[in-house]
Amino acid sequence: MSKQTYRRFDPWRSTPIHEEARETIVGGHYFNIDRVSFASPTVGHFERLILHKNNGDSVGVIGLTKDGRVPLIEQYRIPVHRWTLEIPAGHAIDKNEKPVDVARRKLAEEVGYKAGVMTQFCRFINTPSYSTQHTALYFSYDLEPIDEREQYANEARAQVRFLTPQECYDLVLNGTILDAKSIIAIQRLYMAPNNMIGVSPDDEASARD
Repeated sequence: MSKQTYRRFDPWRSTPIHEEARETIVGGHYFNIDRVSFASPTVGHFERLILHKNNGDSVGVIGLTKDGRVPLIEQYRIPVHRWTLEIPAGHAIDKNEKPVDVARRKLAEEVGYKAGVMTQFCRFINTPSYSTQHTALYFSYDLEPIDEREQYANEARAQVRFLTPQECYDLVLNGTILDAKSIIAIQRLYMAPNNMIGVSPDDEASARD
């Protein structure tokens, strides 16, 4: 089979289908479910259910404490009926909350830390076959425990584990960590830790308080 490429990949080239109608059948704060009707020259008319993400990107943040450890959270996930180990993550409270502010809030709420530096290093589509959800991943370091008098001080969960990047990576390899955003973040930190810490001055300035 030939491996020759005959044209450059263009993610925005003309669509092979046409959207005819859309109806929201389930509405929620974070997600809506839309029933969408399409037409295609090759298959005719068809419908799909599409999960529409509200209020911008989902957000995940991997942190590195001053002693070189990554805080992970034990979460019980109802749909898969199991406990997971994950990086802090969440969604915007409303459409005005920026992704970097979500990252700061979740780091404080879920593991009880605030970051000296916060910078985005990745953005991906979660399930493009049926969802509009994107996730933005942030790296944070120079972590400081939040003061007991500060907001979220009593919200940090007890199920927090502090592991080295090597220990995190080993848990990815042996299948203990199965959460996709956490796997992406851990592999990125493990494979290029110096590159993650060596963010540009412009990135630092834009992400600092």
